[in-house]
Amino acid sequence: MITLKTNCKYSLLVPTSMGIRITPANGQPVHCSDLYQMQATSAETNVASISSYLGLTVKVLSTFVKDSPIAQFIKSNLKSRHLEYEGPEIEQGGPWGYRHQFNIADSGYGSRGPRVHNDRAGEIGRTLNAKDFDLNRIFGEEGVQIIHLSGLIGALSPETSNFCLELARTAKKHGTYISFDLNYRATFWKGREKELREAFTEIASVSDILIGNEEDFQLCLGIDGPEAEVKDIKGKIESFKEMMDRVRQRFPNASVFATTLRQVISANHHLWGAIMFENSNWHVVEPRDIHVLDRIGGGDGFVGGMLYGMLKKWEPEKWIQFGWATGAMATTFLTDYAQPADEEMVWNIWEGNARVKRYCLKFSL
Repeated sequence: MITLKTNCKYSLLVPTSMGIRITPANGQPVHCSDLYQMQATSAETNVASISSYLGLTVKVLSTFVKDSPIAQFIKSNLKSRHLEYEGPEIEQGGPWGYRHQFNIADSGYGSRGPRVHNDRAGEIGRTLNAKDFDLNRIFGEEGVQIIHLSGLIGALSPETSNFCLELARTAKKHGTYISFDLNYRATFWKGREKELREAFTEIASVSDILIGNEEDFQLCLGIDGPEAEVKDIKGKIESFKEMMDRVRQRFPNASVFATTLRQVISANHHLWGAIMFENSNWHVVEPRDIHVLDRIGGGDGFVGGMLYGMLKKWEPEKWIQFGWATGAMATTFLTDYAQPADEEMVWNIWEGNARVKRYCLKFSL
């Protein structure tokens, strides 16, 4: 049962490493493009933006390169998304010093799949450290209802692993609900498997909400997967349920488990579904057709919508429905985060209502 703290300044808090994404115009590949769109990005703010656009108070913990125009661009973007931010400014340290990460993303088109190239050398977010934040003020005096942690930040560096551990410990002490999206990345884990398994296991042990696919639970937490490979969607639903039984026994503190289901027909046509367990109940959204402009951020959109439903104290059935719709919505934006105008826009997606919505504006002189 989800029972959130009241009288908190912040509904949601996310730690993140902000960066820049550049995407070729008109769905073209990177290697033959000379015109790009630039946006501020991070998986965790993709999650947070659902709540911030819909009026909840959300805070971002990050770190920035001092006097950098890219940092200024990122801060302006966070403000435009109604996201408060806090974090130290670190000297660049010369041309070979710190900078914000760059993601170079080909969205794909039709039969040509997306390709994402991550350039994270010298990434300032790798320095995230608990000593740079007054965690007792944030969680104790100001108050946070839910903190959302991502395995992308947890595995970024030894410093960020410790940072996420300190956040989880402090959140637990102050009664803040902890959401943890495992987000396994092989390149982040290489050579650090034992260290990260211990850190992720500790965070998962105090988490209230665990999110991830079968590979995430197997590789991050050592949970046994299905005995045989399953390719069809219905089989994946049953194998995920089977795995969740093992996860629940290992991590009894968590009361909500969730994952998305995706079958790619083409770069612009997917079958999109979701599955969630809460309080001994399974909720399944059977995969439905969605049309995709850019798939990046769909999973984050799902998590953001699900957490928003919890924060609004809706019935659990609506958490997964709203999450499915905000995930689908994210794939219709050129940014990798959804920007819902209001809840009605989201529910129309869930209901399959794409009819024109006309508004009559009245002007008085």
